[in-house]
Amino acid sequence: MFSRRQKHILLKFFSMFSVVRGYNILVIVIAQYLTSIYILAHDKPLKAVLFDLNLLVLVLASASTIAAGYIINNFYDSEKDLINRPNKSKLDKLISQNTKLSFYFVLNFTAVVMASYVSFNAVVFFSIYIFLIWFYSHKLKKLPFVGNLTSAILAILPFFVIFLYYKNVEHVIFIHAFFLFLIVSMRELTKDLENIKGDLLLNYKTIPIIYGEKASKIMLSVLIGLTSIPLYLLLFHYDVGHMYLFFYLSVMLLIVFLLLLWKSKTKTHYLILHNILKFIIVAGVFSIVLININVVLNRI
Repeated sequence: MFSRRQKHILLKFFSMFSVVRGYNILVIVIAQYLTSIYILAHDKPLKAVLFDLNLLVLVLASASTIAAGYIINNFYDSEKDLINRPNKSKLDKLISQNTKLSFYFVLNFTAVVMASYVSFNAVVFFSIYIFLIWFYSHKLKKLPFVGNLTSAILAILPFFVIFLYYKNVEHVIFIHAFFLFLIVSMRELTKDLENIKGDLLLNYKTIPIIYGEKASKIMLSVLIGLTSIPLYLLLFHYDVGHMYLFFYLSVMLLIVFLLLLWKSKTKTHYLILHNILKFIIVAGVFSIVLININVVLNRI
């Protein structure tokens, strides 16, 4: 069906797609647009949001920066991934390190150029964002607490640039952001538990390695407790439309997570916990449409 050359090109494509985690970037792009339509620019006509060229540029610049971030993270973590993710590592290695670094610089340069179309402030934002991603991958990732906190902040920064663009300071936005921050923080700590073998061999100073698995589980339990604050506020003090279904589902999944957490001992167990949190994040993105579909239909 395919020639040898075509198969080679396809393998290279899937390898780069794996390195930049294209599926994650697609979810973030969708999340940025849904957040703009339903939350940050809910008072604007739908067409004004969908066909806003500045918004499109900011979303594309975010995607380029995040893709570059995954590349540099893959570059620094290549040895650890050989231990923790051997199958993915084999696929990623089909692209040479020099090619990855070339793509890294091209993507970052493209992001800054695109940002310059919007404003000087956008250029400053993405320049700082690019530096923070590199500094996290190079230095901060190996530090306990600081690495986890930085990773969680970097994960929500793509939404912050859209927030700055629309300058919407409604309280409910910060409550949503706080809930997302807590879930992402939990995910990062769970990943540390999942990858403890590779981190230990390569001398990464993560929370599970320094303080142990039990302390990490206590911290995760505390974070779950903290999620009750934004969940309570979003369910009982703000109008989130039918998105309340997602928040109730999140409560149930977090209870399941907590019960499984204290029984978890192996990499497979922690992978299941990791996937529960990933599901909450992805489900949260698509459940944004439940906030108030009628308002959106009236804006067409």
